[in-house]
Amino acid sequence: MQVKPTPLPGVLLIEPRVFGDSRGFFYESFNARRFRELSGIDAGFVQDNHSKSNRGVLRGLHYQIRHAQGKLVRVTRGAVLDVVVDIRRHSPTFGQWHGIELSEENKLQLWIPPGFAHGFSVLADDTEFLYKTTDYWMPEHERCILWNDPAIGIDWRLPVAPILSEKDRQGTPLAQAEVFE
Repeated sequence: MQVKPTPLPGVLLIEPRVFGDSRGFFYESFNARRFRELSGIDAGFVQDNHSKSNRGVLRGLHYQIRHAQGKLVRVTRGAVLDVVVDIRRHSPTFGQWHGIELSEENKLQLWIPPGFAHGFSVLADDTEFLYKTTDYWMPEHERCILWNDPAIGIDWRLPVAPILSEKDRQGTPLAQAEVFE
């Protein structure tokens, strides 16, 4: 496993070591000891989530303002553009975003620490997205930043308007959002 920094401090790209041959492949998708050794993070995961979406779906930008969650995300089928936005008001990268394609082919994972909003656009039909979280989902603390806020300017790599939930359609612009101090 390799752990690489991204342009947003604290957000890490995880590249597992994949063993493949004519039978298929094998890789260790998570090892707490190795993750801690390479990243310095002792992530106590408490919940796993699994979603399935079709091409054109956009989910996000979500976060919990209290009981903030760290997330380790990956794709097991299909592909997404995974996006994180720094919403730590006193961070030098506040309001900046970073996106990376996660797919069943590249097997990359992304560590998203608390203090970031997270979302993804689905680039292939029947995409399955898995993530581990460091705190439980608490809907009363969940917030949503507007996916197309021009102040952030995310290129979601979608050729047409995305398919959105009602919650995501009504997200809050970053300037009015409750963020981390």
